[in-house]
Amino acid sequence: MQTNSSVNPLTHLNAEGEARMVDVSDKVVTKRSATAEALVKMSLATLQQIASGNAPKGDVLATVRVAGIMAAKQTSNLIPLCHPLPISKVSIELQADESLPGYRIQATVNIEGKTGVEMEALTAATVAALTLYDMAKAIEKSIEIGSIRLLSKTGGKSGDYAAL
Repeated sequence: MQTNSSVNPLTHLNAEGEARMVDVSDKVVTKRSATAEALVKMSLATLQQIASGNAPKGDVLATVRVAGIMAAKQTSNLIPLCHPLPISKVSIELQADESLPGYRIQATVNIEGKTGVEMEALTAATVAALTLYDMAKAIEKSIEIGSIRLLSKTGGKSGDYAAL
């Protein structure tokens, strides 16, 4: 009987089932990109106060952008078995969305390398969302972070991906 690992081997486990970092030394350097999203829901009044720049802790959105960029650069220190990567670009886009109400955070990470940047984009979006909560909790404690997901990725052996 075939086990799941013989059909689709788990790359982060060795033959003994122990965790290991994947060896990417034989992979080809390619351009890679990933975009992740996090949704941060809050009251319309809180959204309007942040958007107007009148939050008690100062410029919420600037701090959120910096936190997301810093998080992408620290991913290998936070997520076991992630490779440290020479990131060429991180962008954090913040879109006020009154239909949530709240913010849509999109983090895009680019690299020319041997492994993908999905974890860096997901980490950036997540930490940006946490920072938005931290910066706005004095206004509203019931802010909700949710729907953290990969929106797209390009490059690498597995090809391109786009969420539906």
